[in-house]
Amino acid sequence: MIVLGIDPGTAATGYGVVERTGSQLSLIDYGCLETLPSQALPARLLEIHTAVTELIVTHKPEQVGVERLFFNRNVMTAFAVGQARGVVLLAAAQHGLPVFEYGPHEVKVAVTGYGRADKGQVQRMVQMVLGMSKLPKPDDAADALAVAICLAHARPLAA
Repeated sequence: MIVLGIDPGTAATGYGVVERTGSQLSLIDYGCLETLPSQALPARLLEIHTAVTELIVTHKPEQVGVERLFFNRNVMTAFAVGQARGVVLLAAAQHGLPVFEYGPHEVKVAVTGYGRADKGQVQRMVQMVLGMSKLPKPDDAADALAVAICLAHARPLAA
């Protein structure tokens, strides 16, 4: 089973593609989709949608995991992240893919066993679980891989 994990944002959207075979996880692809702050928001959202669509077409995931919005203090950032999440959800829906949403705490527990793990701990566990030779970077990509790992462990294999 191939899964796509997404850490949405308008400036940077992290993605991670992981394959689960039995209880074994293997890395397929990861990275960060970045948009320019000088672009109008609709253009940035279109760019994110197009890139996520390309990931879906290229890797053919069976499921998509998206980090749930964590509302902190900055309302404008929350709105922007929500809009980026929306275009990711749209891309998945256009391809008939089920979407599973996970909060940051759920992802950290699934990957590290501790819901208050810091970014470095998450990166190191992602590196270990996927057998990577170096830490996954940037943070958005590492977070997306963590979402993919969370989804791969949480969902049953397709029959």
